Amino acid sequence: MLRVVDLSGALDPGPDADLATPPGVVVAVGSAADIARAQSRLDAATFTLSGEPSTDRRVVTVESVPDAVAELKQRCERWPHASAVCDDVLRTVRPDGPALAGVLTESLAYSTLQAGPEFARWLDERGPVRMPEFADPVRSQRDGDILRIRFNRPQRHNAFSTDARAALLEALAVAQLDPSVTGIVLSGNGPSFCSGGDLAEFGTFADPASAHLARTRHSPALALDAVTARLGRSCRAEVHGRVMGSGLEMAAFCGWIEAQDDSVFGLPELSLGLIPGAGGTVSVTRRIGRWRSAYLVLSGRTVDAATALAWGLIDAIYAGA
Repeated sequence: MLRVVDLSGALDPGPDADLATPPGVVVAVGSAADIARAQSRLDAATFTLSGEPSTDRRVVTVESVPDAVAELKQRCERWPHASAVCDDVLRTVRPDGPALAGVLTESLAYSTLQAGPEFARWLDERGPVRMPEFADPVRSQRDGDILRIRFNRPQRHNAFSTDARAALLEALAVAQLDPSVTGIVLSGNGPSFCSGGDLAEFGTFADPASAHLARTRHSPALALDAVTARLGRSCRAEVHGRVMGSGLEMAAFCGWIEAQDDSVFGLPELSLGLIPGAGGTVSVTRRIGRWRSAYLVLSGRTVDAATALAWGLIDAIYAGA
């Protein structure tokens, strides 16, 4: 369940020590003056909501704090397991530490939720679907010393699939093994960069343990992290349209992200009874902190390119074609 802490003390005057570990989802609310006086509570909260602008990465500015709180309460009541696990993972993962530890922690939590009632309910509501097949789900091309990799399932806004993951890993292996590659550009064909995991494929693994091993033994997140460690800003993502779920999580591992001004960013996994599962608790948190990462997951809200730039989720905006 979600707990609201009023930083003015009107709703919760108790000491900071009452935020026990694990505290669960704790949303603080307050004015700019309240925030300035309550720094330790900002650290302890899942995130803080304010109606006033703030550059503090622990704070999210919203149009209406009461409306935002009401919406968050509804979402946490509908998906209590996924909400609590999201908070646990984000508090546990150390974004300044090795990516492997964070990706393993995230994946184990994700697999736990795959075996839970909220994901089962989503699968039941979705019903049976047929997974579409596309040739060449990822295309790569050498351009001098630059390797250009494009998602190529435009009919589905480049929704990420098992075959796309395999093709992406194959392309990234070239950059990992060939020292003559001095730069990578990751982009997407069609109206979007990547709209996240292909929902038609969810639930097709035989069991959560097998899904965990597939995610972690064949991980684009870890491959992108390794390439970025070598290439820095020369490992670049050029994004547009929908940059959602696993699409955002993978792009965030790159050393530089340029976004068209039509881009929208979000982490919608909670509505499936899940959390980010493509390394986003590491990559997104590295860029914007655990607090705003938690807000994106728990609220289900998207942010535009200007907000993403202000938060540090992306590095530059360019006008679309």
